[in-house]
Amino acid sequence: MSQPTSDDPRDTTTAPLKARFLSPSPDDQPVIPASTSLPELTVKAIFLGILLSVVLSGANAYLGLFAGMTVSASIPAAVMSMAVLRAFKQSNILENNLVQTSASAGESLAAGVIFTIPALVLIGWWETFDYWQVTAIAAVGGIVGVLFTIPLRRALVVEAKLLFPEGIATAEVLKTGGAVRDASGKMQEQHPELASIGGSEQMQRRSIRALATAGLVGGGTKFAEAGMKLWSGTLEVGGSAFGTIWVMGINLSPALISVGYIVGLNIATLVFTGGVIAWLIAIPIYVGMNGLPDGTTDAIAAAGNVWNTQIRYLGVGAMVVGGLWALINLLGPVKRGIASGFAAYSSSNPDAGSLPRTELDMNMKWVLVCTGLSVIPIFAVYQIIVQQVAVSLTMAAIMLIAGFFFAAVAGYMAGLVGSSNNPISGVTIATLLFTSLLLLALLGTDSAVGPAAAIFVGAVVACAAAISGDTMQDLKAGYILGATPWRQQVAEFVGVIAAAFVMSPVLFLLQERYGIGTADGLAAPQATLMASVATGVFGSGLPWTMVQIGGVIAVLLIILDKTLEARGAEFRTPVLAVAVGIYLPIELSSSIFIGGIIAWIASRRLGRREPAQTGLLFASGLITGEALVGILLALPIVLGQVSSVFSGDMFEVFSIAPLGGWPGLVVLAGIAYWLLNLASQEPSEN
Repeated sequence: MSQPTSDDPRDTTTAPLKARFLSPSPDDQPVIPASTSLPELTVKAIFLGILLSVVLSGANAYLGLFAGMTVSASIPAAVMSMAVLRAFKQSNILENNLVQTSASAGESLAAGVIFTIPALVLIGWWETFDYWQVTAIAAVGGIVGVLFTIPLRRALVVEAKLLFPEGIATAEVLKTGGAVRDASGKMQEQHPELASIGGSEQMQRRSIRALATAGLVGGGTKFAEAGMKLWSGTLEVGGSAFGTIWVMGINLSPALISVGYIVGLNIATLVFTGGVIAWLIAIPIYVGMNGLPDGTTDAIAAAGNVWNTQIRYLGVGAMVVGGLWALINLLGPVKRGIASGFAAYSSSNPDAGSLPRTELDMNMKWVLVCTGLSVIPIFAVYQIIVQQVAVSLTMAAIMLIAGFFFAAVAGYMAGLVGSSNNPISGVTIATLLFTSLLLLALLGTDSAVGPAAAIFVGAVVACAAAISGDTMQDLKAGYILGATPWRQQVAEFVGVIAAAFVMSPVLFLLQERYGIGTADGLAAPQATLMASVATGVFGSGLPWTMVQIGGVIAVLLIILDKTLEARGAEFRTPVLAVAVGIYLPIELSSSIFIGGIIAWIASRRLGRREPAQTGLLFASGLITGEALVGILLALPIVLGQVSSVFSGDMFEVFSIAPLGGWPGLVVLAGIAYWLLNLASQEPSEN
């Protein structure tokens, strides 16, 4: 069977976060043997996991709304927890793994939330985010995502020959920092599991320093640009030539450069290709044929108008076709994985008492009970919306069935190309289309609640799929390290619930400070897409010609991808990466492309396929620092409603940056050069 490629820059977009380390054989014995029992689910691990889950979920929410892409936070979370656990004498590698498990669950949940929930504001259903409804959707979606993976763990993690790149990479980071090795580099044989965190002090300090330094740089840069307004956030040029208009630009965000670096040149190139298709081909052709939009004379403003009203719908068509193609490719493997997973669990259940610690999942009876109970709050939310019991029950049933299937799809895809590559947008749009058409039949074209109802179903499915892929990666890391599966599954629940309770405030802050779904704010491409499709199905209309052309583009990309696969080419053309690029402003995709080039140059300097680990940590720190400061800058707006002392612009030095974006370009060039140097040098142990 040929392996599907990445469909969505994690969507993330993103793109595969590849393993930067040597992959151990699946047959290797775990670091901590099953016969040894260590503290895992401790108070400090739970507390630290909650803290990091909240922090990283907020950071990933900002990044996803800003760039249309999110990235896996497992490795940064592992390093962050390692830094804190160094202060505890009794900490161990399995505790560290539990912390990163909770933390990565939070950032994954953010992806599912921000790809869907903001659409409810964009269609006018909410003026702002309803706290309890957002929390319920996020929590239940995340919980069922974890529950649905439990019967699949043994089949996908243990038995199947799947890579799970982030899981392997995270395990290697934790082994480096938490395992005691002798002078030859081999793990000590006498109770290495009892050693405190601190196996390689030099590597630990280096990793922590890179992450912390980058966080300060990324945060400081964001504060200077958005807080003090020392420079503009973008540089754009545009003009008229050959009877049409031409526009190009670059966003001066270190986070976007870092995203491109993490996803690699292949995906970064495809995202930029999507931008070229939209902004340098489609928009000039459209304006050349139809003229400038009414009321516009400036090339940049005119291009933005055409993209917003027409050209971005090319991305809708491409994403729909790409999502359906991903599902078609995975129907067989997912069906076999589900069957083997349930069979394995059923056959082992009579002997559960004799199973080794490393094979103990949560009790299947409790899994089924919890799954059934999860439907109740979701039904209640749906009933509040449509106020028709039969329709609410139908929506809940769709959520449950689609959630389980797409959670399985996401889990399988995580094993193939990484959780950062899961087709979250694709499976969500497929769910949204099906649900919209069904609700259209039940409620009619004049239904005021139809689009919102469809988005609510899609939101739960998106959260479940996002968490499923992350859970499988974490369970793979745990399998390598010798963790106890049921304890990891509990940690996933902890991370999901912690993040769910902060999602609504984070979205509110970002909406108040920057605006969501606006050209000069946070673009929120996936949420805008969901809003467009849901409202379009219920009669508001879509530019269907553009949607159809986008579908044709997707078909051509699929044909090209299959051709490249048949030739054994390393460069591939996953559809959703291009679709996201079409759906992004050109200045975002160009910055992402630059990051991909940096990763490629660094790997060439090292003479291998992947840059140095320090570069990955530095890029992750830039993203986290910028995102957190971006959220903190929104606080004065909220506080200003309480006291006149505070204002949304209380830190600004200039109301309008006197030199435009040029100082920011110089700063960005310096940061890019810094990242390139770090990524090009594999530090020694000395």
